[in-house]
Amino acid sequence: MSIMDKLKKNSKIKTTEVLSKSKFFTEKDMTPTDVPMVNVALSGSVDGGVSPGLTVLAGPSKHFKTSFALLMAGAYLKARPDAVMLFYDSEFGSPQSYFEQFGIDTNRVLHTPITNVEELKFDMIGQLEAMDRSDDVIIVIDSIGNMASKKELEDAQNEKSVADMSRAKALKGLFRMTTPYLTMKSIPLLAINHTYKEIGLFPKDVVGGGTGIYYSADNIWILGRQQDKKGTEIQGYHFVINVEKSRYVKEKSKIPITVSWDGGVRAYSGLLDVALAGSYVTKPSNGWYARVDTTTGEIGAKVRYDATLEKEFWDPIFAETDFKEFLNKQYSIGHQSLVDMDDIVEDAVD
Repeated sequence: MSIMDKLKKNSKIKTTEVLSKSKFFTEKDMTPTDVPMVNVALSGSVDGGVSPGLTVLAGPSKHFKTSFALLMAGAYLKARPDAVMLFYDSEFGSPQSYFEQFGIDTNRVLHTPITNVEELKFDMIGQLEAMDRSDDVIIVIDSIGNMASKKELEDAQNEKSVADMSRAKALKGLFRMTTPYLTMKSIPLLAINHTYKEIGLFPKDVVGGGTGIYYSADNIWILGRQQDKKGTEIQGYHFVINVEKSRYVKEKSKIPITVSWDGGVRAYSGLLDVALAGSYVTKPSNGWYARVDTTTGEIGAKVRYDATLEKEFWDPIFAETDFKEFLNKQYSIGHQSLVDMDDIVEDAVD
């Protein structure tokens, strides 16, 4: 018996395995959404998507955080007919119609109301402990941003006005305990959070809840937005996904997504800015766009901006060029960015 076999046999942990064969270090199973640039923000690839582990969606109020979470959860449920969503709710701001908007059958959602961090911790650990790796479950917490600690509630009930120092510690403990379960049992967890402004001359957005969330998260997004106007009429919003932390995507990447009042998330938004920067699309005249044959340099038929938000415009680009590879090099860790997108994204949103 080799030393490796001896060590494996003597281990008290039944999942102990040679690293090259360990199921925890093989490539994670990813579920693509219908929005290519959301997949890029999650994984660095248009073919990637939602993966096991903790993803934190942070931002001010009314910044589409719950919608992004339901978009991802809906894709997960669609890809797995037997999958279930475990929805922990502390804000009660998502009516049934909100789920249906993202194609989520509410009969496949287990709604668990929560009032404090400890209540969430005890229930979620119990649920995770009972799950098997073969169970298809996605967990959404809406939200941890305003959730009180048990001590804070007890102080209010006892009419005490002392400062509560236990909340950050409780949240840190929650995510410290859940992180191993998420990987070992292949469970995606989407946690909605708030941000606050750091004090200083140049204040920046900081994710609330303490350092425990940063340590445990696989992905942290900080969401920004600006109004999408046509003249003086507001048609929707331009959102920017600021990648604060990621296991796959270069940190500080900025990815634009457009949401309209009438059509919801524009599935192919965000691609145009990158394609223009990479010369896969050109702007032959003001207000007009055209695909470019990257082999011959030939410019295709001109179309208006709205046409660049449709699948028919992008299918030939994905099929006939190396645009997917360009996106991967631009955003994924381990590759040199080919163009600087920061100014381009800011100009696009402005």
